[in-house]
Parts: sequence; C-alpha cells; structure tokens
Amino acid sequence: MSVSGPTTASGLLRIAMISYYLPSESKIGVGHQVHALANELVDRGHSVDVFSPCAATEGARYRTITLPSVGRGRTFRFAFTMRRQDLSGYDVLHAHGEDYWMWRRRVPVHVRTLHGSCFEEARRIRGVKEKLRMVMLGLTEVLASVVADTTVLVSPQTRRWTPWVRTVIPNGVDAARFAAVDVPKADVPTVLFVGTWRGRKRGAELAGLFTTQVRPRVPNAQLRMVTQDAPEDLPGGIVALGRLSDEDLAVEYARAWVFCLPSSYEGFGIPYAEAMSAGVPVVATPNPGARYVTENGAYGRLVDLADVAESLIALLTDDVARASLARAGRLRSAEFELGTVADRYEQAYRSRSTAVGLKSRHSSRLVQRRAEP
Repeated sequence: MSVSGPTTASGLLRIAMISYYLPSESKIGVGHQVHALANELVDRGHSVDVFSPCAATEGARYRTITLPSVGRGRTFRFAFTMRRQDLSGYDVLHAHGEDYWMWRRRVPVHVRTLHGSCFEEARRIRGVKEKLRMVMLGLTEVLASVVADTTVLVSPQTRRWTPWVRTVIPNGVDAARFAAVDVPKADVPTVLFVGTWRGRKRGAELAGLFTTQVRPRVPNAQLRMVTQDAPEDLPGGIVALGRLSDEDLAVEYARAWVFCLPSSYEGFGIPYAEAMSAGVPVVATPNPGARYVTENGAYGRLVDLADVAESLIALLTDDVARASLARAGRLRSAEFELGTVADRYEQAYRSRSTAVGLKSRHSSRLVQRRAEP
C-alpha cells in the first residue's frame, strides 16, 4: 500500500499510526487506546491512517489500512510488512508497535509509544514458548526505542527496561463517555471487573476470593465480570458479561460500587482510569500501572492479592469511604483525560528540534515528485 500526497492545511498533519491491535478484532487495551486517540486527532482536523492487520473498527473516523498477517510469528511478519510500506506522504509516524525495523528515516517525525514491557510480562506468563516470545518482543521494544526520534512511556514505572526514555504520556480516557451516563447505582453491593479470567489479569483468582471471603460477609454482593473467557458454571453472585460495547461498559461502571482489577502486571491499566473517571473507587494490586494511576495508593486502594477481599468488604460496607475515594479518583482522572493526552502528543509531534527542517525537505521532495513526468 502506497500513500502519497501533500501535507494537509496549515498546522495540520498527515499521521500514520501502526497498531497490531484494534477493537474490531482484539480486546487488548492498546488497540482501544489507538482507536480513541486516532479519532480524537481526526476531530482536531488531522488526517490519520492506522496500519493494522485488523479490519476497520465500527465508529472509526480515521482510515484503516488493513495489511493481513497470518501464520506462525505473525506479529514479527507484520513488522516486516510495515517495513515495506511507502510512508513518504506522511508528516508523522506514530507507532504503537512493530516499527523496530524502520531505522532508515521514512517520515519527518517518528514517535513510538511503549505501552508496557514485554520483559515484565515474560516474568509472569506461563509456558516456555510464551516466555520466549515475550522476551523476543521485549528486545524489539528496546530496538524500537532506539529507532524512533521520540519514545514515549505510558507510565514512569515502566522505565526499568528502557531507562534512557524520559518522556511519559499516559493513556487517555474519554471522560465525556462516562459523564453522559445517568443511571443509579446497583441495588446491591456490586464489584466490577474488566479483564481476562486467565493470565495476568487474575479474574479467576478474584472470583475465588469473592466466593470464599466476600460473599460470606456481604451475602447480597455481586461480582460482574466483563470477560470473554470465564467458565459457564460460575458460583452464585458472579455474572460473566462477555464483551460489551463502549456504551454498555459505561453503564456498568456507573452502576458499580467498587472496581477491582488485581493484575500481576499492567504497564498502565486503562480500566483503572476509566473507573476513576466514572467515579468508582478502585481496588488494585500494586503492579506498575496501578501504582502510577492511583499515585501509589493516594487515589485508590493498593493491596496484595491476599488482602483484596478485605479491602472490597471494607468499601462495600462503608458509604463514606466509598464516596471519599470516588471523589479522589475523579480528581486524579483529569490527568488521563483524552483531550489532555492528545495535546501532549501533538506537542511531541512538533517538538523535535530538527522537525521543521526535515519537514521542509520532505515537502520539497513531494513537490519535485509530482512535477516529474
């Protein structure tokens, strides 16, 4: 796929994004963040094309350029596919993955966002093959941080494996989506979980704690789980909701009394910020993302997995504590408002000291190309 053409109107940019994931085919948070950020930038007048193996997502106001990637090692195959793309018509390349082979300058400004650390995931994931795959992806993250002009972390706590990266721009949440919901809280004490039953999100572990410790002390409590891989036969009080639309998810946040995501690892943890924006108290385990989003527990409860049940019981039975933590979370969520995050990315796109000269030469090349017979 070749894209060429002049820069858009004065002050606006032609932006190419890379994301292996999009909401159309994946529940991975990176894809949802790319979708939201790309839409926000389009709403500001920029032209945005997202290169991905995924199909176009419903509600996308940006253009999706689908480059299928199949077979073994498809993540790495997609990176080679991206290397062959002609990106000379863009002002900015903003990669959320799979740009580590692009060491030869292809655009005036190349920004890479690291949404966490695959090295950290390799420490926690099960299976030798999956650990090896994560280590290899971790090496590509390190290479990508060298290839890009500007590398961005989504939280300072993810700097361990790339200590030379200093720029931090958090993931963004569209606060208006939650402000538009006007429904009462659930009639019974309700805990909301958003994640996977298996793996590092630890949905199964939360369900076990809820069944053995929370329900005996709060008999009418309910755990509502936005997850697609839960077993069919769940204990009483636990409801698996499957995959929800953005609108339905906002309603679940609005009705929840407490939000809990006890992940062993999050680079950021968008659901924490979503819950705060919706005014829902957060209970989390002290992974890097949760530590950052809650500012080390100042705006949420950070407890070890063994203490999650006690923290949930304390909040579900204390109206004053819930209201206080909800107010604190709303204050903190302003830091993660999507518009603020987009502002900071626009600044990153334009702040490169060499960008003006490079862009001028880039535009001259395009003019010369169009003038050639």
